[in-house]
Amino acid sequence: MPDWTVDELARMIDHSLLHPMLDDEQLIKGMAVAVERNCASVCIKPYFVGIAAKLLDGTGIRTGTVVGFPHGSGTVQLKINEAKQAVDDGADEIDMVVNIGKVRSGEWGYLRDEIGGVNACVTAGGAILKVIFENDFLCDAMIEQLCGICNEIMPAFIKTSTGFGFTERESGAYDYDGATVPHLALMRRLADPGIGIKAAGKVRTLDDLLAARKLGATRIGTSATERILDEAAERC
Repeated sequence: MPDWTVDELARMIDHSLLHPMLDDEQLIKGMAVAVERNCASVCIKPYFVGIAAKLLDGTGIRTGTVVGFPHGSGTVQLKINEAKQAVDDGADEIDMVVNIGKVRSGEWGYLRDEIGGVNACVTAGGAILKVIFENDFLCDAMIEQLCGICNEIMPAFIKTSTGFGFTERESGAYDYDGATVPHLALMRRLADPGIGIKAAGKVRTLDDLLAARKLGATRIGTSATERILDEAAERC
């Protein structure tokens, strides 16, 4: 017998509704999937937060959205403004992309101010922050530095990827790695036990989810919710 139930796995999932091509009708249908499957939350486009919060009210499904998405290049104040708008609109959870250029430049003071400023804004409004590292663009030493900063600030979660972190491969094609075993293991080892780990990017099957769970992830960002939970129901 597995050491999980379908509902336990569902309550790990942030059902992702962020693809640029999703229209309003598809966003509403996506929220219905999250409610039907009893997910932890939806992670939805910022402009739709107000509608989502109203539609999800009373369902037990939290409203999540993104800030600085997908490349994290906005200023600290811009991210704080985005986060405040989202929380004011009804967001319970904010997934913020760090400034990747500043990470790669080693400007740790800037990143401490950025993460701390957005976390303070979000928590003041009663919401929680998930800090997206976008590991495809980083080396292990950079991930270690970010974990150290987050251990000082204590956001609710740190997150592997946006799912949109494409890099050019030797073939000339663009792809991304997403939530990898080495990165998840590294983040769980370095992060304070009070910080959750969210795996996102290429978590598309039940085995992907279970592998992330085994490595300590307690939230999963995916758009493959139905496929994963259908597979779980068949395997129980």
